[in-house]
Amino acid sequence: MKYIPFTLLFLSFLGFGQEKYPKNYFRSPLDIPLILSGTFGELRSNHFHSGIDIKTQGREGLNTYAVADGYVSRIKIAQFGFGKAIYITHPNGYTSVYAHLSRYADAIEKYVKEYQYNTKKSTTGNRYLKEDQFPVKKGDIIAYTGDTGGSSGPHLHFEIRNSKTENIVNPMLFEILPDDDIPPVFQSLMIYALNSASRINENNLNVSLPIKKTAKGVYKTNRFSSNGLIGIGVRVFDRLNNANNKNGIYSLEMLVNGKRVYYHDVETFSFSESKLINLLIDYKHFKTCKKRIQKTHKVTKNTLSIYKDLINDGNIRVENNSNYQVKVIAKDFKGNKSVLEIPIKGISSNALFTKTKDTTAYKIIAKKFHKFTLDDFTVAFPKNTFYEDCFLNLKKENGIVKIHQPTIPLDKSYTLTFDVSKYTEKEKAQLYIANVEYKKYPRYQFTRKKDSSFYTTTKTLGDYQLLSDTIAPQITPLYFKDEQWISNASTLKVKVSDTGSGIKNYLATIDGEWILMEYNHKKGVLTYNFKDKKLVGSKHIFKLVVLDNVLNTNTVIRTFYRK
Repeated sequence: MKYIPFTLLFLSFLGFGQEKYPKNYFRSPLDIPLILSGTFGELRSNHFHSGIDIKTQGREGLNTYAVADGYVSRIKIAQFGFGKAIYITHPNGYTSVYAHLSRYADAIEKYVKEYQYNTKKSTTGNRYLKEDQFPVKKGDIIAYTGDTGGSSGPHLHFEIRNSKTENIVNPMLFEILPDDDIPPVFQSLMIYALNSASRINENNLNVSLPIKKTAKGVYKTNRFSSNGLIGIGVRVFDRLNNANNKNGIYSLEMLVNGKRVYYHDVETFSFSESKLINLLIDYKHFKTCKKRIQKTHKVTKNTLSIYKDLINDGNIRVENNSNYQVKVIAKDFKGNKSVLEIPIKGISSNALFTKTKDTTAYKIIAKKFHKFTLDDFTVAFPKNTFYEDCFLNLKKENGIVKIHQPTIPLDKSYTLTFDVSKYTEKEKAQLYIANVEYKKYPRYQFTRKKDSSFYTTTKTLGDYQLLSDTIAPQITPLYFKDEQWISNASTLKVKVSDTGSGIKNYLATIDGEWILMEYNHKKGVLTYNFKDKKLVGSKHIFKLVVLDNVLNTNTVIRTFYRK
């Protein structure tokens, strides 16, 4: 028997026993029970959710703690997205991220305000910090929870990233865990005919099949007949203890006659690949029905790293006179699972109904550049804008440019250009390009203007139109009038709105000096905090100038008194 040194044996055992992710290293960022409104990797619009959303009991201003020793490496303030966010780099190779904050801890808040007033003179910013500027210890208060940015209600968005690669890692892998003993819930099942020879119940059409729950965590559908190449798709969600909201699952697996042919989980992914969610889901179904179906078959262009050991990309080839027992298994992070059983009988048949072929005048070869001009508009698609070859409908109707329907996912932005040579200079100054998919709520598209043409770039197909905005933004001071004493007020608030192109920018001053007014775009309210700056004297002049996206301007000037 060959002798193996004890030291080598011990080191080998130690290495084998070490976990991939450190346990008990990070604490919870809050000191209230961990109840989630969003899980890592959830299916969101054009991206996977990159963290966990922790409920804050409907409140703002809760203490937010450093989850481990480290230093504040980045502070970001954005109007949308994360809103106010803070990043802490830790010596173990990870960075923690805290978003939608109302404000930072006192020392950090003072630094940010000084930077904004003395250097940036802006309500937004992205500041990278040195290691010795704001070191923190595990459990230090670093900020307070809020509802800033793209938040739909008070909560803390929390992430853990690999500091070197910037890949996001599921925080639950570090034992930041909510209570959960509830299995996922299957909602619906879709069977896909993947080519012209595929048959599903004697048709060459995708088929939605009813499912029924037969026991806890067990779902079934009736047997169907099939032949050729097919795919499976499911709508499924998870619930956690103490919360009614629908969350994402952790993993999805498919077995065919006991053999695993498909698996993915949301352990980690990169921001650059997150857009490929539109190839994981049935994108057309989502855009048409507002319901996300996860496919257990992978298309060629889908290079997501979350897949593990797929066989035939998860496609199922059904042979004549053969029986198949398909099981789709959904699990949450705690291992609670639900199984959907799908029996299939292989029967060869002619197709009674087939898919309608796309045949329009505008064929797209994904690998080529395409440019089409109709009437007074031009669309230009760079190479690989589309993931696969397709046909498009293009037309102009009642002044609206219809670029197919927004049911095809795009990998890149394309350019839409309008000829505006027929308009006067005054008219052109008030024109902008808008997405008018929802006619009651046109959305401004960033419009670049040249002498005779206006253009925009977008990653969404659909309806676009040139609109005119001749109305200046509205400004309404809240809780104070001209010539009023407001000595007891802690803030100065103004409501702003615009019915056309939307608000582009604003400038606020008191006694001619720039002041920081933070904009809550969900409420349309600008807020100035009197703690920011000590005012000299009792009489003060407040001035606010607001511009919309075509530069219509409105100005309000108010005199107020304050001791």
